Amino acid sequence: MRIKQKPEDFSVKESYRFDEVASGRYRVYLMDKQKLSTFDAADRIRDAFGLKPGSISYCGLKDKQGRTEQLIAVDGADVDMQDPDLRLKYLGRSDKALSAANITSNRFAVTVRMLTEESVSPLNQAAAEINRLGVVNYFDSQRFGSLKHGQGFIAKDLIRGDFEAALRNYLAQPSELDRSEDAKVKAFWRENWGRWDARVPFEGTRKYHRILKSLREHPGDYLRAFLQIDSAYRAMLLFTYQSYLWNEGVRRYLQLLLPREHLFPMKYQAGTVLFHRDADPQPLHTLRESTFPLLAPDSRIEDPLKKQAVDWVLGREKLALDQLRVEEAPRMLYFKHEERPTVVVPHKLVIGRVQNDDLNRGFLKVNIAFTLPPGAYATLVIKRLFHFAYREESPQQIRDSWRAPIEDREQSGDTAFAPRGPRKAPAPTPPLPTAPLPGTRAARRSLEAKEAAPAPGRRPQAREAREAPPAPDTRPSQPSAGFLERQRQKKQTKEQARREQAAKRPESRKKK
Repeated sequence: MRIKQKPEDFSVKESYRFDEVASGRYRVYLMDKQKLSTFDAADRIRDAFGLKPGSISYCGLKDKQGRTEQLIAVDGADVDMQDPDLRLKYLGRSDKALSAANITSNRFAVTVRMLTEESVSPLNQAAAEINRLGVVNYFDSQRFGSLKHGQGFIAKDLIRGDFEAALRNYLAQPSELDRSEDAKVKAFWRENWGRWDARVPFEGTRKYHRILKSLREHPGDYLRAFLQIDSAYRAMLLFTYQSYLWNEGVRRYLQLLLPREHLFPMKYQAGTVLFHRDADPQPLHTLRESTFPLLAPDSRIEDPLKKQAVDWVLGREKLALDQLRVEEAPRMLYFKHEERPTVVVPHKLVIGRVQNDDLNRGFLKVNIAFTLPPGAYATLVIKRLFHFAYREESPQQIRDSWRAPIEDREQSGDTAFAPRGPRKAPAPTPPLPTAPLPGTRAARRSLEAKEAAPAPGRRPQAREAREAPPAPDTRPSQPSAGFLERQRQKKQTKEQARREQAAKRPESRKKK
């Protein structure tokens, strides 16, 4: 089972609002991108038009693996881009930069592929559970790319005050899963750490120009160099760790609120989360109406169960709430308290007709559409729908997928959802047997075919011929025994008729 096999399989359209001001300093565009993260798209626009860092704002981050539409606002410049994977459409002007307040919802259209009949049959029941229970609003694997690419939680380095480790993980930790030039740049600095005057032979180093300039001017000041990273990306590095704490806290909260038999686990990039397949009315109402805090030093938790869950996760991390700060740069690196809904309910959930998969022979596909509020993950809805078949792909499976053709991806393991096997086609109905009439030519041929049939347990002659072609026979061809017998019988019949005819001739002469 697989999603995002091609960009059109995962489509996101942002529902937005902004106050249009004819003389506003911000130009607002609808950005249509595919196979690009929001950060990558913004970097490309900045580089193409020579814009300063922070000059492009947006409502939220959109998935790299798919085709997405979202708003961006450019400060003080007109831009235009019509590349195959990145297109801009001018919408108007505004006097404010964009933020999460400008987005109202996201509409998703997802094609799920490589399905079997076994994985499709429980789909309606799972959809009914989602409509009744909702989906726990976890942060999904996309949020934890730093773990997938071996960088770890950079925020933990910052909290400890180890700014060199934080910068090294950002600048000099190439990913085994990254085939872009950026991985080559990071590999170069891993080998040349501290030699800031070294010449990098790759174009991708322009992305790190400000960091390297700071290191050349102040070689030992790793905090100063780290602060040269784009402010939105710096905030995201802290938010990644905050998201992990939220996931772990909510997982514990569900364990405290619901009985074990109502929960089931599911693995993801940062560990394991829990979903509920049932709940009594009162706990269900509590879940659907509750929020859980994104932790910061000023977080205050009144609910006893939530406080118990927060204490549990912070105890595991060997932290206290007031330690979630970076003392050396409190205004530029900080955790912000926010309440996030514990459960979301997808609206307008539509499951399409099951069809044959045009990319994976022998499998099925289905189109699923739904709407989510800002910040919720569509991939979690898909995983919850197909929780009985979902498998988190490993780095080795991702690497194998680069080499394997589409039809061989099940064998290579390149699937986020492990199929149980190809769909079995129904066996053709054999025709009813019809016996030839006795004494006819068809009856004689049937008898000869039975006599020439191989003994039980022996392969048919035609199959043997396919497996091992016979050597050419240079002898003259001999007629079959059946043919000779028929010819002899014909000859005898003609001779008999000739003798009878000859016997009648003298009698006719005598009468004359």
